[in-house]
Amino acid sequence: MPSAETVAGLARVLKLPVPELLELRRTAVEEAGRGTPGGMGRPIGQWDPHDLEVHPAGPRVATSPSGTPAARAVPGYVAREHDQVLNAAVRDAAAGCSRIVVLVGSSSTGKTRACWEAVQPLADKGWRLWHPFDPTPAQAALKGLHQVQARTVVWLNEAQQYLGDPVCGERIAAAVHHLLVSPERGPVLVLGSLWPEYEKQYTALPAPGRADVYSRARKLLTGRTVPVHDTFDAHALAEATRLAEEGDQLLAQALTHARTHGRITQDLAGAPQLLNRYHNASPAALAILQAAIDARRLGAGLYLPQAFLTGAAPDYLDDTDWNHLTDDWAEKAYAELAEQVHGKQAPLSKATPRPQRRPPGPTDAPPQWPTGPLFRLADYLEQHGRTTRRPLCPPASFWHAAHTHLTHADDLDRLAWEAETRHRLQWAHHLRHRAADYGSTQARDRLSREGAGEWHGTATIYVPSTVRSDTSAQDRLSCLWEEARALGRQAMLREKAGDQQGAESLARQAAGQGSTDALVRLAELREKTGDRQRAEFLARQAARGGSTKALERLAELREKAGDRQGAETLVRLAADGGDTGALLRLAESREEAGDLESAEALLWQAIHRGDTWALARLVRQRELAGDRDGAESLARQAADDGDTYALFRLTDLREEAGDLESAEALLQQAVLNGEREPVALFRLALVRKKAGDLESAEELLRQAIQHGQTRALYHLVELLERAGDREGAESLARQDAHHDGDTSALYHLVELREEAGDLKSTRVLLQAIADCGSVHIAGGPEVPESFKRHWPYGLDPDGTPTSSWRPSASDR
Repeated sequence: MPSAETVAGLARVLKLPVPELLELRRTAVEEAGRGTPGGMGRPIGQWDPHDLEVHPAGPRVATSPSGTPAARAVPGYVAREHDQVLNAAVRDAAAGCSRIVVLVGSSSTGKTRACWEAVQPLADKGWRLWHPFDPTPAQAALKGLHQVQARTVVWLNEAQQYLGDPVCGERIAAAVHHLLVSPERGPVLVLGSLWPEYEKQYTALPAPGRADVYSRARKLLTGRTVPVHDTFDAHALAEATRLAEEGDQLLAQALTHARTHGRITQDLAGAPQLLNRYHNASPAALAILQAAIDARRLGAGLYLPQAFLTGAAPDYLDDTDWNHLTDDWAEKAYAELAEQVHGKQAPLSKATPRPQRRPPGPTDAPPQWPTGPLFRLADYLEQHGRTTRRPLCPPASFWHAAHTHLTHADDLDRLAWEAETRHRLQWAHHLRHRAADYGSTQARDRLSREGAGEWHGTATIYVPSTVRSDTSAQDRLSCLWEEARALGRQAMLREKAGDQQGAESLARQAAGQGSTDALVRLAELREKTGDRQRAEFLARQAARGGSTKALERLAELREKAGDRQGAETLVRLAADGGDTGALLRLAESREEAGDLESAEALLWQAIHRGDTWALARLVRQRELAGDRDGAESLARQAADDGDTYALFRLTDLREEAGDLESAEALLQQAVLNGEREPVALFRLALVRKKAGDLESAEELLRQAIQHGQTRALYHLVELLERAGDREGAESLARQDAHHDGDTSALYHLVELREEAGDLKSTRVLLQAIADCGSVHIAGGPEVPESFKRHWPYGLDPDGTPTSSWRPSASDR
């Protein structure tokens, strides 16, 4: 294949159009499947985006299933305004016109990733990409630019490395400009990125009398730079949310941190470096970070006092590290943690809360900010710590520092609750006392209950208060709701006094403010007095207000009065309003009365409105009537349409009737068809377990767990425990508690160990549950008897039983 220079030379001598002949040459290259011959760089498809300086957005997976190092995950891409300019330049380049675009934005705003996404269409057209960097970026660019051939992307990421070089920066700018204006060498696409301060430096006119050191760079950049904003706008946030909902975990994590301020790319870019800083922190810095993580995961506010963090840190250090601390250990640790990574993030940064500027109110309490510096933990480390430190109870220095240095009532109350859920009862009591001192009414209520003798028996379920800045909005909603309820009560009084017109007027006012109960009640009263026309009118008004309860209630009354047609008319109206449950309940009533034909007709009406429960009910009706083929046909038809509930309900009926063989056949078919496979695997495992095939049941349960069926874990733990594999059962139960925070399998294992009389193992498992903060999960507000029996006075932070103690007289 002749070179582009040869073709251009021949075209000029023969007086033929140069661009057309160059395009013919490019087409010939593509058809031959050879790509651009020779030249700088390599095909775009052979590049890894991270080798082109795209910031990693998550931790690297250690190894792939084959045992080789795995590549870092790349989050889904969200196009923004600058992408339109990039895409236009790529289209022009593909059409044969050389172009240059330089993206200008702060660190970690997505400039390099945008360039990478933009060039992907060129990969399929045989384009190459050249990234000059060896021995230095400037030297490589100056040496290689004259060798760049057509259909090449010149990758000048961090363009200050090229244009800002004091020796050859201007020569590089001139070489790039020559490449762009030489049609015989094109098309080429030059992509670069710059920070705003560099763009300003290179494009500013020199002061009078000063040398123009960036004249070539200024001419190259003029009209060719595109701004990249720091934040995602509303459209980009919506698109990121869509990708997150479709399963993009990296974007989902970033949105949890950065949705409010929109700095999504900065969060993604900084996350891996933050994690690296966490794992490689000095002992003192790591202790402060872990104290901050524990404070946030246990409910303390965003802004953590330095005095609290410094006081909490000692017990996070082992004896060796503690003894090696210098007098200025805290100062050095905070300086280390304040160093920023990509995206202008630091593991722990000094913060100043914004003052709340609202109109003063009579109940407003003064802000309770502590004196001294406040710090904020990086969002990514907080999220990472919530998972990795979930099974750990903070040490004694943490609780002591919270009691000594925290001053916000809500923070103290939350920490008191978290101490109680970990069965650290003594610290829970003292923190709650501290919260009461700072104005927590909930803490005072709990303390008064303790003082009245309700001691170590029950726990108060903690209900977090609303966001402080939204309190006034909540008060307004509460007032409106109370007003609506009051109007409803007045309507009932008017009704009893015989003022029907006044009652209806008040009831409509109540409905207008969100309470349709008065209209429902009035409709019932009109129905009972025989005024059916008015009753139906009121019921329809309640339905328009969002409540179909009145229609359903009237239908029940008419059914009892023998007006079956009137009842059906009303439940159909309720169904049209979205309440197909009314059809189901009327069908059930007809079925109980022995009118199976009418019941089935009502069920079909509900089914046609998309009610899957109605279909399951019809399958049940057919099965109980002895029409097994009809029941199975309906269930399979529903499964083919994507609804497997009826099929699983049918297997329940077959299993309850003792027909395990038929139940298993249905489930096996569901597994083969991929119909909600994890559920089918789980249900099949239970049938096999019931039939005594424990080996097969265990394998199926493991498969169901791998497919995300968490309920299978509970049964697998029991199966392993009863089969004698105690170690395997405990490992599985702990794994679920540590990774997902679900201690139900551990609780079940405790029950099994207690039945077997293994008190030592029972205590170990109970402490693991307590350390996870799950004491009340299984028992609700009541402290489970097992905890009260083993540790009546609670546990110390290190897990040792707390000695006998009672609140002092001064406490009470």
